[in-house]
Amino acid sequence: MPKEEYGAKDLAVLEGLDAVRKRPGMYIGTTDSQGLMHCLWEIIDNSVDEALAGFCNDIVVTLHTDGSVEVADNGRGIPVDKEPKTGLSGVEVVLTKLHAGAKFGNSSYNAVGGLHGVGSSVVNALSSRLDVEVDRDGKTHHMTFHQGHPGVYTDADPANPSPDSPFKRTRKNRPTELEIIGKVSPKTTGTRIRYWYDPEIFNKTAEFSYEQLIDRVRQTSFLVPGLKITIIDENVPETAATDTVEATDDTTVEPAQDQAPALDVSSSDAELFDDSAESQSDDAESPAEEDFSLTAGDQVVDGAFGEQPAHPRVVEFLHTGGVKDFVDFLSKGEPISDIWRIQGEGTYKEETQAVGEGGELHAQEIERTCGVDIALRWVNGYDTTIMSFVNIVETPGGGTHVDGFMNAITKQIRKAVEDNARKLKVNMKDSAMKVERDDIQAGLVAVVTARVAEPQFQGQTKDVLGTAQVKPIVTRLTDKQFGEMITGSKRGYKEQSGRVLEKIVGEMHARIQSRKAKEVTRRKNALESASMPAKLSDCQPGNDDVAELFIVEGDSALGTAKAARNAGFQALLPIRGKILNVQKASITQMLSNKECAAIIQVVGAGSGQSFDIEQSRYHKIIMMTDADVDGAHIRILLLTLFYRYMRPLIEHGYVYAAVPPLHRIALTGSHKGEYIYTYSDDELAGKLADLDKKHIGYNDDIQRYKGLGEMDADQLADTTMDPRTRMLRRIRMEDAAQASEIFSLLMGDDVPPRKQFIVDNADDFDRSKIDT
Repeated sequence: MPKEEYGAKDLAVLEGLDAVRKRPGMYIGTTDSQGLMHCLWEIIDNSVDEALAGFCNDIVVTLHTDGSVEVADNGRGIPVDKEPKTGLSGVEVVLTKLHAGAKFGNSSYNAVGGLHGVGSSVVNALSSRLDVEVDRDGKTHHMTFHQGHPGVYTDADPANPSPDSPFKRTRKNRPTELEIIGKVSPKTTGTRIRYWYDPEIFNKTAEFSYEQLIDRVRQTSFLVPGLKITIIDENVPETAATDTVEATDDTTVEPAQDQAPALDVSSSDAELFDDSAESQSDDAESPAEEDFSLTAGDQVVDGAFGEQPAHPRVVEFLHTGGVKDFVDFLSKGEPISDIWRIQGEGTYKEETQAVGEGGELHAQEIERTCGVDIALRWVNGYDTTIMSFVNIVETPGGGTHVDGFMNAITKQIRKAVEDNARKLKVNMKDSAMKVERDDIQAGLVAVVTARVAEPQFQGQTKDVLGTAQVKPIVTRLTDKQFGEMITGSKRGYKEQSGRVLEKIVGEMHARIQSRKAKEVTRRKNALESASMPAKLSDCQPGNDDVAELFIVEGDSALGTAKAARNAGFQALLPIRGKILNVQKASITQMLSNKECAAIIQVVGAGSGQSFDIEQSRYHKIIMMTDADVDGAHIRILLLTLFYRYMRPLIEHGYVYAAVPPLHRIALTGSHKGEYIYTYSDDELAGKLADLDKKHIGYNDDIQRYKGLGEMDADQLADTTMDPRTRMLRRIRMEDAAQASEIFSLLMGDDVPPRKQFIVDNADDFDRSKIDT
């Protein structure tokens, strides 16, 4: 077989934007929905760069019904004069030449998001059609492109342009003149770009995400104070609600939506959970699960722009407080500190390639300025929210600016803990007593921004900042300013810094305790059982996959429960009355509380950020309390503990509430010795009426259970503990942010909002779900 010939004729040379269409992933990451959104970010970022340079304060993003997107700004407008080297207009250079634009110079832009000079041209290459209009010099200039190539479309209806209209491409090497289509005021400037993404490039499943667009625009409005950004969705009829909202330093922009109750503890079709249902046929009439959703509410869902979404037609964003407003927006839960601000700038020298007069590149050392703006606060809880940006580009992977920030606050917090070791009860001689970064980040909400000319990103998608010189600048500024805050030497920070340090040290103790707990085997033999709380009546080992923990209210109920339980897989842990409200307490106070510490120890999976659901000793945690107001209060206190420090138990459906009966009806006559249990006054009345109708006799002296201790073992087993006959309510959490708001509302320190919530919702809930 002859060898295949391989020569220069086999080499392919892709010119201009053909390389982009051949390998789009190199420029936008993917060709799915994320790549589609990345194209939109590139166009929006170019307009925002004009705002960062001080020439633009109004951007409008329009989602047209034909699937196209238009971005308009009142910036300076793309240059329309001829570029000397190519002889093409500035518009054509920007939209057809890779690595071309003013951002390669040193004067037009000092801090930009669109960096590599490929954004607009890449979007043009990946669009089936792109139209651009530029207002400059008292005229409106117009130009069109098809898959990156300039030319002229002949639209049947100029008011409704289409990528399917006939297109005549400009011949190669012949400049395309800008068409002047109107006049404007000499002071009017701006750029409007409308494009239709190319279905030949993007996947069939690719679609725009309205929710992502809103989130990105919202965060941009925080990062560029004073910039108004408007989203217009023409897919929503004009008769629909228009939401024009504005935010100042003290308010936050949010699209208006009809809010459903955040705490959903009842449902018209919800039933109780019967363990035996799984072993019965689908046709059997047996109770099913009733979800106590900690949150519920209608939310805006992602969808293609061609669909009719459930949101306002117009939404505007305008913030003036910068990153401080951003942190306030991101904060969920009770704040432990006010919002702290770190600001400043520094300079560094960098060697870069400069463009000479003849177009040649040469090395040049220039001095750069790096601006730093950081806002942070701590809130109750252990979730971490750190968002970082370079100019207006989010860097989800962090980078040198985040490294500098975290290094500095870690250093200063460790020093502050050491200086206050006695007050914080930290034994500095114990090598294990060292604050780690995870302890610091628990409950931390921070926005870290850096303004840098020509930043170095790792890849075109700009996920991570790589400019090494930024790190020492951020470290120095944070070290000095945060150091004054955390030590309390800055006026007004002493009390706040004390609370922050107490929380961080509490997280450290929780982490250490969790590590020690993991070193102990999950199941203890008789010799080791003393390490568990003495009041725990544990189940037999070997049934880990079905093991249940009943948290029982009171010693009287415990005695009955011991006789009613199946010791093979059911464990009992009594609590004395109402446990600590951890929503109002610090983590140190929580760990010092015997009841809370015992529950965490018995569950065996740790607490806070170190909680490991795989280490849980039980697959069902069942709150078994009396059917009265005090019992309901104990349940919500337990749920607050689970939510704040063992949240995965709720997320994985491990937490249940037992449903003990309220009444027992003793039948007479031929049914003597039989009993009927009811769970509400309404059910009792209905059941009695049904017995009367069927002429079945019953004892008029109906027993009303005031507590679990009033039942004998057989009754408690049949109604509340035996998986074959009992009923349970499973606790679920659908939305962490809304759940946090509900716990803050119901269990926090702020009384007036809680009172108002009760007043507003008193007539709306299902009273049959309330134990009476």
